[in-house]
Amino acid sequence: MNFVAAIQLQNGSASLTPAADSSWPEVQALRRAERERCRALRRAAGPELRASIEANALRLVDALVQAKRSVVLAFYWPIQGEIGLFAAMRHACDLGAVVALPVVVDRDAPLLFRRWTKATRMETGVWNIPVPEASAGEVDPHVLLVPVVGYDARNFRLGNGGGYYDRTLAARVPRPKSVGVGLTALRMESIQPQAHDLPMDVMLTEEAFDVGCVARWFEDRIDCASPPCAMPEEDVR
Repeated sequence: MNFVAAIQLQNGSASLTPAADSSWPEVQALRRAERERCRALRRAAGPELRASIEANALRLVDALVQAKRSVVLAFYWPIQGEIGLFAAMRHACDLGAVVALPVVVDRDAPLLFRRWTKATRMETGVWNIPVPEASAGEVDPHVLLVPVVGYDARNFRLGNGGGYYDRTLAARVPRPKSVGVGLTALRMESIQPQAHDLPMDVMLTEEAFDVGCVARWFEDRIDCASPPCAMPEEDVR
C-alpha cells in the first residue's frame, strides 16, 4: 500500500497519512481506517464535551437569526454517536428560524430538506433515520449543519462515505453555507481531498467559537458553480 503511517497521537490513537501520490483505492482504504478510529473516539465522548458543542450551536443559532430574519437552518438527526443538536433545533424554532432535516430520496441524488417543527410528524427514512413526513414541505436551507466523522486542517470533512453532502452542496445554487459539527479529537492532518470533496465553511467543536464571522455570510456575494458529482465510498450517508 502506498500510504505511510504518520504517528499523530490523538487521544492515544495513531492517525494515518497517505502519500501524495496515493491512488483513489488507497485513499479509500485510509478513510475506512480513519472512520473506524474516529467513530470510536466519538462514541467515547462524554456528556460534558457534547454539552459544550451544543452550547456553541445555541450561540451560532442566535448569531444566524440576528444576521438574517427567517433564516433556514438544516440540522440532522444524529446516528452512530453523532453530536445531537436538538436543543439548538428547538431554540431556532423559538426564535422564528425555519428548521429543516435532510431526506434521502435516491442514493445517487442530492439530499432534499423538509421543514421540522416541534409538532412535525416523523416517518422512518433510509437507514431507519427519522425524517419529517412529506406533508411537512420542502425548504431551501441557507445553512447546513453537517455531522463529521473526522475533518482536517482545511475543514475538509470525512463523512460516512455516501457522498450525499458533497452532492448536495455541489448541486445547490446559491450554495448554502456549511458548518461541520464534531469534536476536536476528530481532526486529522488531511483526508486527502479529491475533486468531489468540498470543505466546510467553518467547524463547530467544543472549543471557543467565533460567531462574528456568520454576520458576513449574508452580505452580497457571488456563488460559483461546484463540481457536479461526488464519488461514493460506502453505501451510507
